[in-house]
Amino acid sequence: MTHKHDTGSMEQQDGCCSTDQAAKVISLRTNKDGNNHSEGNPDWNTWVPAITSFILLMAGIALDNWIKPIWFSGWTRLVFYIIAYMPVGLPVVIKGIKTAIKGDVFTEFFLMSIATIGAFYVGEYPEGVAVMLFYSVGELFQEAAVKRVKRSIKALLDVRPDSADVLRNDTYISVDPTTVQIGETIQVKAGERVPLDGEMLSAGSAFNTSALTGESKPSTFTKGETVLAGMINQEKVVELKVTKLFNDSSLARILTLVQDATTRKAKTEQFIRKFARVYTPIVVFLAIGITLIPYFFVGNYVFNDWLYRALIFLVISCPCALVISIPLGYFGGIGAASRNGILFKGSNYLDLMTKINQVVMDKTGTLTKAVFKVQEVESYDMSKEQWLPLAAALEAKSTHPVAKAVVEYAGNSWDNIKVNALEEISGHGLKGEVNGKEVLAGNVKLMDRMGVSVNDGLRKIVDTIVIVAIDRKLAGYLTIADEIKEDSKQAVDALHKLNVKTTMLSGDKQAVVDKVARLLGIDKAYGDLLPENKVQRVESIKQDKMNVVAFVGDGINDAPVLALSDVGIAMGGLGSDAAIETADVIIQTDHPSKIATAISIGKATNRIVWQNIGLAFGVKLIVLILGAGGLATMWEAVFADVGVAMLAILNAVRIQRMKF
Repeated sequence: MTHKHDTGSMEQQDGCCSTDQAAKVISLRTNKDGNNHSEGNPDWNTWVPAITSFILLMAGIALDNWIKPIWFSGWTRLVFYIIAYMPVGLPVVIKGIKTAIKGDVFTEFFLMSIATIGAFYVGEYPEGVAVMLFYSVGELFQEAAVKRVKRSIKALLDVRPDSADVLRNDTYISVDPTTVQIGETIQVKAGERVPLDGEMLSAGSAFNTSALTGESKPSTFTKGETVLAGMINQEKVVELKVTKLFNDSSLARILTLVQDATTRKAKTEQFIRKFARVYTPIVVFLAIGITLIPYFFVGNYVFNDWLYRALIFLVISCPCALVISIPLGYFGGIGAASRNGILFKGSNYLDLMTKINQVVMDKTGTLTKAVFKVQEVESYDMSKEQWLPLAAALEAKSTHPVAKAVVEYAGNSWDNIKVNALEEISGHGLKGEVNGKEVLAGNVKLMDRMGVSVNDGLRKIVDTIVIVAIDRKLAGYLTIADEIKEDSKQAVDALHKLNVKTTMLSGDKQAVVDKVARLLGIDKAYGDLLPENKVQRVESIKQDKMNVVAFVGDGINDAPVLALSDVGIAMGGLGSDAAIETADVIIQTDHPSKIATAISIGKATNRIVWQNIGLAFGVKLIVLILGAGGLATMWEAVFADVGVAMLAILNAVRIQRMKF
């Protein structure tokens, strides 16, 4: 759905500050092999230039201040510091020249080159080397922080096995999972990861699902149930019939979602990058002004003194802390959410989650388990043995949880019964021709629509009811109950603590909906709704411009409402593909309590991002003023640039360790 995703489309990389690093932050490489060198262990060779320059700088400072040999002066001293400068300075100067030739003049490379070469010009050789050295060390630490976050997320998610044991020619052979086709049988031993999505052929086994859901508690899957790639078989050898190709598996979809999420940036991130493009050239021209304008107003004007102040001003001006730490903060938030079984399709939705004040939830499958059981069966003019198989044959054509409950209750009694002219009437039930008879199976609204007389007693039943009519005559009914999820009450309470109002929408009877709402403490509840009625309800809530609405659902019929809401949240474990594709946030565990967790992660990410903005602007503003006034040296400038960038990055990485 592009109506919301367009706002977060990928913008062209700016040339302002740390564009290479920013690109690394917002680009998650989730290829199967994971052989990207930058993803692996640190290459200590990258530290050799910095170590060399550091040793030479320390030697130079010792010669300047303590040893003080006669020969260490003039050209000898200059050449020594140039040699100390070259390992860290030359690559930066070359990059600055290359980017300037391409039209990107105001980059961090350009600023650092001008500032350090200028320091040499005014005779501050040690400070020129030190600024470039600390800048280079800061870049190395920044790169290490970016790699660390990327590795932690990749390690969390990219857990697809490199091989699969597939049954071919009556024997199991180990093959590349990408070569396994739908319908083939694979074997998964105890302790192994499931390589592809498949239907359980064996009696059952327990699986660790934490890679997909963030939940450490094992889940038991029995024959006929779907097991997903990435789960770990914990009990015994099982066989699965493959239902999806390797690249179409649920885990592959998660990896794609996380990768795509980094391309949909929050407004804060977009603003900072645009701001940096304007901010950097302004500071450059201000630095020129600091150098030249005092000539007209200061009596004892010394060019080198004012140039030194301008150079300090340039070093401080680099917006590295913002351009690096802000994308890293959002990326960390996406990673923290993934670890908790919550997938954000973009950092813009992390921001939107902080503004939500209305959560609208579907009932069945969201707040309840969607595991229906028949509670009571009553017959009228026909015996149960006559009408139930006909109703079950009709309901077998539907995927609705209520229909499945009827089919399960009826057992095998309907196996040889054929259904013709099937018609599914949305929000009402089913109509079809079964064994030459017209069979209706649905709610009271269906009976009223078809002119079937229903007594008042049936209308007063609170539980979900399936009424069956044969040839427009009442045959009997079944009452069916759905179980509320264990954490639904906790979810509603947590939302109320966050000052978020709750609304429940359902196609179920108003009496059933009211009963569930009372048990959970939901603010407003509406029943007897068709899919289009749900859309109307959400539209009415959105009419108040102060409301930021999240809708939580799991079914195909929820897709229009998910698209309409400000933030669409899908229950990803049991939810339909349509709901998951349309939603902006996916809860892999199917636990409604994760809604409040998602909001908390959004708030924590937002808080860290603004802390970094405040830290960077605050420190830079203070040191900029001191530098312009001649009260700050290059050492303070280094802290304002590299030091603040490092603090901001460490703060951004902190979200990875938070507990939600």
